[in-house]
Amino acid sequence: MKRLTAIVHQGEPGEGGFWATCLEVPGANGQGETKEECLRDLTEAVKFLLETEREEVFRLDPKSETTELLFA
Repeated sequence: MKRLTAIVHQGEPGEGGFWATCLEVPGANGQGETKEECLRDLTEAVKFLLETEREEVFRLDPKSETTELLFA
């Protein structure tokens, strides 16, 4: 399980809803009528971007390897 930071914003007055971004995954964003829907959408965007990036890295360098990076 990974912990990432979601920044949730309320929609403009008259529009309603919410939109969110993830600090650790640039380009990932979500939106929804409720905060919960917005965060589900953001979660799916994060998963998609991370998997796409992983596939691209290994496509470009099949000999590359992964390791965990831990920090406090």
